[in-house]
Amino acid sequence: MGKKRRNSAVKKKNIILIVILAVVVVIGAVIIGGSAYVSSLNKPYDLENENLIVISVPSGSSTSEIGSILQENGIIKSADGFKLYGRIKKYDGKLKAGEYSLSPAMNLEEIFGILVEGHSNTDRFTVPEGLTIAQTADILEDKQMINRDKFMDLIANGNFDYEFMDELPAGENRLEGFLFPETYEIFTSATEEDIINKMLSQFDLVFTDEYYKRAEELGYSVYEIVTIASLIEREARVDSERATVASVIYNRLAIGQQLQIDATVQYALGEQKERLTYKDLEVDSPYNTYKVQGLPIGPICSPGRASIEAALYPADTDYYYYVLKSKDEITHNFAETYSEFLTYKSQYQNSF
Repeated sequence: MGKKRRNSAVKKKNIILIVILAVVVVIGAVIIGGSAYVSSLNKPYDLENENLIVISVPSGSSTSEIGSILQENGIIKSADGFKLYGRIKKYDGKLKAGEYSLSPAMNLEEIFGILVEGHSNTDRFTVPEGLTIAQTADILEDKQMINRDKFMDLIANGNFDYEFMDELPAGENRLEGFLFPETYEIFTSATEEDIINKMLSQFDLVFTDEYYKRAEELGYSVYEIVTIASLIEREARVDSERATVASVIYNRLAIGQQLQIDATVQYALGEQKERLTYKDLEVDSPYNTYKVQGLPIGPICSPGRASIEAALYPADTDYYYYVLKSKDEITHNFAETYSEFLTYKSQYQNSF
C-alpha cells in the first residue's frame, strides 16, 4: 500500500511539473511571438527609400491621426500598426505638433523618437529693435526665407486681420512700425504671408487692451503712438532715458514746436548717416520733422516694448531739448531752455 501511494504521488508531481512546463512554454511562445510582432511593426516601410518627406502635424493631433498623416504620405505602411506600436511603447500623448522631415527608410522607433522630441523643421531669425521694413526684408532675404518682391507686395497689399489694421493708411509703408522686433522660430515651409502674420501677431500680443485705452486717454491713435515710439527707439540708446525722450517729444508737440529729430531725416533719405548736413535737413519729405509740423506721416522703424511703453507713459518734465553728452557717450544731456541746449551742444561738438 505504501509503495502504491508513493507511485501515485510521484505521478501527480510529474503531471504538475509537465503542466507548469507547458504553461511556461506557452507563455514563452507568446512573449517571443509578441516580441517578434512588435519587431515586425518596427520595420521601415521602404528601407531603400531615404527621400525625406515633409509632413505637418497639427496641434492636438492624436496618435491615430498622426498615423493617418504618415500613411497618406507614404512614410509608414499602416496607421493602425503605428497606433498599436505607440500604445505598446507608451508614446501616446507624447507626440508634438510641428513640421517634420521623415523618410520611409526610418523605422517606427526612429519616427516616434523624432515626434516625441519635437525635432521639427524650423528656421530662426532675429529682428532687432529700430529696423525698418526694408532692413527686415534684408535679413529675411539673406537667410533665403522670402522672395523680396512678394514680401514687399504683401506689406503694401496683404490682407491681415488685426484690430490695429483699421487705423493704418494704404501704401508701401503701411506696416512700418508693426513688424514687432523679436526672435522668431518658424516652419521651413513658412510663406511670406506666414512670416508677416507671425510678426504682426506678436505686436498684437504686446499691444494690450490697456495700451489701447492709454492711447485713447492721451488723445492719440495707435498709429500715432507707434510713430512716437519709433522716434524714441531711434533716439534713445538706453532704456532709462526713453521716457524722458518721450517727454521732450510730447512737450514740443504741446506748444507746436517742430520736433527736428535727425532720425526722421535719415528715414526720409533712406540711409543711416552718422552726421547729417544742412542740405540733408532740407530733404522734401513728410517724414522730415525739420520741415513738417508735428509728427512725421508715420513710424520710421519697428519700436520695441520699452519704447512703446515710454510713448504711452512719458516722464513728466519741462525738457524741450536733448543732445548726446559726447561722441563716445550713449546718454544725453537734457535741457529746458535753448541757451542751455546750446551749451550742451557745444560740449558735444568739442568732443570730436
